Amino acid sequence: MGDIRKIITADNSESFLNEEVNETYHSQTGAVEEALKKYAQPCKIEEKAKSGELKILDVCFGLGYNSAMAIDIALKSNPQCKIEIIGLEYDQKIIDKIQEVTPKINFFSHYKKLKAQSLSFNHETVSVKIILGDARETVKQLQENYFDAIFFDPFSPKTAPEMWQTSFFKEMHRVLKKDGILATYSCARMVRENMAQAGLFYDNGPIVGRRGPGTIATKWEI
Repeated sequence: MGDIRKIITADNSESFLNEEVNETYHSQTGAVEEALKKYAQPCKIEEKAKSGELKILDVCFGLGYNSAMAIDIALKSNPQCKIEIIGLEYDQKIIDKIQEVTPKINFFSHYKKLKAQSLSFNHETVSVKIILGDARETVKQLQENYFDAIFFDPFSPKTAPEMWQTSFFKEMHRVLKKDGILATYSCARMVRENMAQAGLFYDNGPIVGRRGPGTIATKWEI
């Protein structure tokens, strides 16, 4: 992968620009805000945590802001909630950058344990594991009907079209629980058509820092 350069987003949280693809890992209007409003809230993490158990798939894990924010929200809702995070990530370089950022997310300090030598950790009721490699292949290791929420956060369809194909969304459908929710920032027509072909029903997600909404998807019609 190319060079990765730190940037500061509009809510004063840190992110990085991947100079090879010329895209940032978060919205420049606010990396922490995005984690909350584009992923945790649309996936109803606060509500789902009340069940006592929560399993989240973080696709293109990056710095881990999305899942760390979800842990904060879940533990606030239910401090006893048993939480499992599985992250799929291709680039070890961005995992290494976790050591260089301090977002305003309480649980993120524990993410500093994620290093090349150790891509998993447990802390009280929370377990976090990163599977390194091409997510289109590594997802095949995962159990079907397993995840309550999927945070789908690859680079854009223009930059990384291979990550938004029907075949990959079929894998998302396979591993998502019947009442699970997938959230992504993109509302591109191609993305939504490919979701539909994979058996996912989509609707508008929130508008955060851009003109168009994100997308939420489920196995049942919204």
